[in-house]
This record gives sequence, C-alpha cells and structure tokens, in this order.
Amino acid sequence: MKSYRLASAASAGLTAAALVAGCSSSSSSPPASSSQSQGSGSGSVDLTFWSWVPNMDKIVDTWNAAHPTIHITYSKQAGGDAEAQKVLTSAKAHTMPDIIQAEYQEIPTMVSNNVLADISRQANPVKGKFAPGIWNLVTLGGDAVYGLPQDSGPMLFFYRKSLFAKYGLTVPKTWDDYAELAAQVKQKAPDSYLGSFPTVDPGEFAGLAQQAGAKWWSAAGSSWSVGLNDTATKKVADFWTGLIKAGRIDADPAWTPAWNKAMDDGTILSWTAGVWAPGTLASVAADTKDDWGVAPLPQWDAAANVTGNWGGSSMAVTTDSKHKDAAAQFLVWLNTDKAATDLLISQAGVYPADTDAQGGVAAPTFLPSVTDFAAIAKAAAGATAPATWGPNVSTAYAAYNDDVGKAATAKGSLSAGFDAVQQAVVADMKKAGFTISGS
Repeated sequence: MKSYRLASAASAGLTAAALVAGCSSSSSSPPASSSQSQGSGSGSVDLTFWSWVPNMDKIVDTWNAAHPTIHITYSKQAGGDAEAQKVLTSAKAHTMPDIIQAEYQEIPTMVSNNVLADISRQANPVKGKFAPGIWNLVTLGGDAVYGLPQDSGPMLFFYRKSLFAKYGLTVPKTWDDYAELAAQVKQKAPDSYLGSFPTVDPGEFAGLAQQAGAKWWSAAGSSWSVGLNDTATKKVADFWTGLIKAGRIDADPAWTPAWNKAMDDGTILSWTAGVWAPGTLASVAADTKDDWGVAPLPQWDAAANVTGNWGGSSMAVTTDSKHKDAAAQFLVWLNTDKAATDLLISQAGVYPADTDAQGGVAAPTFLPSVTDFAAIAKAAAGATAPATWGPNVSTAYAAYNDDVGKAATAKGSLSAGFDAVQQAVVADMKKAGFTISGS
C-alpha cells in the first residue's frame, strides 16, 4: 500500500502548541469523551476499526470468534489518503474510531493533530519483532509509540531475466555498477533503458535517498530539523542527473500507459521498487510473468548492506478510544501473532513487518520461479535505513513534482530542485507554527 498525499502542515489544523511529533504523548491530554475507562481487555467492550486492507473483515472475524469480550466492528475505508483525511476531520469532533490504519508518512501529521495515542506500554514488549528501521517509523525517534508496524516496503532491484541474458548483462552490486550497466544497455539496445527516474513518484526517490543516509526530517526537543537538500540527497540527485543528461535513463513519468508499455515490452529493463512490486507488475506488465529476477538494491559502498523503504503502514489507537488497552491488545495480536500474520499474508497479501512472519512469505504468484524471494526480501527488510517523516510530507511531495520532476524532464539539475523543495517545506512548517532549527 503506497499513497503519499497528505494535508499540508499549513492546512491540517496544526498550531505552534503542537510542537514536535514524537516529543510527547499525544494521549497526554485526551478529550473529555475519551477520559473515562481506557479498558483492560477484561470487560466486554466493542471497538471500532477503520482500514482499507483487503479481506481485513475476515481477519477481524477470526479475532472476534476467539475473543468474545473484545469485539471489533470493522469498517472498510477507501484508502490511505481518503482515510487519513476522514480521520483528521473526525478528530475535530472527537468521533474517531478506536483503531485506524495509518501509513507511516501520515503519523507525524496525526500526532501533531492529537489523533494517535501513545501505546508504548503495550507495544514495547513486542519491539524486538520488528527491524529497527521500521520501528523508528512508529516512534518518530522518541520514546512514545504511536502504532504497531503492519507491513513494510523494503526496496529491491527487479530486472528482466530474459533481456539481461540476451544482452549479457550482470546484476549490479553497486550504484557505480548500475551506471556502467546503463551505458551498456544503450550500446546493446539503443531503444531501451536500464531503468527510469521517478519524476512523479517521490516515494521511490525518498527510499533511494534514505539508503544513502538522507535525513529529511528529524525532531529534537521542541524543534524540527529539515534536510530535504542534505548532502546524501544531493549525492543521489547528482547521480541520477548524470544518467539523465547522458540519455541513459528514461525520465518520462511513470504510472502512465506509456510507462506500462515500456515495462511490458522491454523498453525498460529494471525497476528499483518496494517488495510489493510483483503485484504491480502483474497489472502493468502482464506479458512478463515470471521473467523478473529479484536482487538486493545496489549499494553505494560494496561492503554495505542497507536499503530504503517505499510504502507500508501501521495500526494505531486513537486518542478518542475509551478502551486503549483493549485496542492495543488487538493491535499486538494482529501484527505479531502467527495465526494473524499468516492471515495477513494469505488473505490480505500483506508483506508483514514482523520479522518472524517474513519467513512465511511464498514466491509471488507473478514470479513463481523466484523461490528465494522470502529470503531476499527478509534480508532487505532487516537492513532498512531508519527514517523520520515530517508533518508536511504532502508539501514536500508536491514541491518534488514541481521542481525535481520537471528538472528531470528538462534534463536539468535535480540538486537545484531539492533546494527549492527545502525552501517550500521550511516555509510551510514555519507558517504552521513549527520551530525549525538552524533557520
């Protein structure tokens, strides 16, 4: 699940009093309607739950059958963006459900709007079930825990096996290898490209920047640091600028009929994408079934083993819930109990964040011969670089499309584009009342 548009910091109802996501518990000042019993799971309670995950209703039925004193009433939502906006609206009226699905990049906005409860007491006992980089996404680098990871999107390198064999290409181990391989492809197949640049999908570039060590947002005390044009980001930007200017990478927008055709007919030979990519390939490049190999993402340092994350979501308890303990009990079961994670894999098609559950992932239906898929994906998930999202991701992503994406299409400087993104994000956060260090 990957959806990235959020309300900007300036329009999400944030104030200077909502200082820094991760610096204090969002449940420290619950609304009056929520200040009654939080529940312990021992009494009979009914909890409401919003999510968009396929077949979640069946998984909830399994819980309800085994837990008669904690009943979950499930309501399917339209999707990540739609649910996020609905939650923020209902928060103003204190009519939120007890439990929600929240994409990782949405968490800071929700925390700043006092949407999510701190469930650290209930969640910390299962902290070891998750890779540090993924756990960081629900803690925002602090002690409070605002949800439990459900799925993750460690990035991998997907490549057309038949075409790599046809042109005598070797899977790149490093980004230097990747650049050399891009040149070879243009020599051997002038009408093709090794890959494409994400001109309209900031999530892909965000994962690549994370792998290089980028820290786009970080929080300390009562202030934020913002670094969307930091050294690591510009290193990645300059790398892709060189490939684009040399005509060795496709810079046309993805997620279009033309891009789908290029992925299907061999015009594009590889894709750096999240672990969820096989499902997408089945839709956009149906003729290529079982012709994609899977490998770790190329490294900046040949001795390193790190990847970025593209996609994924958490399960969280809202501050409106009167039964936070019971709600957290359901979250722990859903995301760490083997019976539940097996259902998430088999019924919902989720790539689980629980590291124990990752070993139970079978080869994707679209890539049945990739029998080592589980091992490759699990290794990548465990090597996910830590990252902290900020409270105005949508502002950053809109600026990316305006400044970085357009620079890519024009074969200009991507680094200069990120300078513009930095300015837009900082201005938006200051307007919303956030304290920005170093500015």
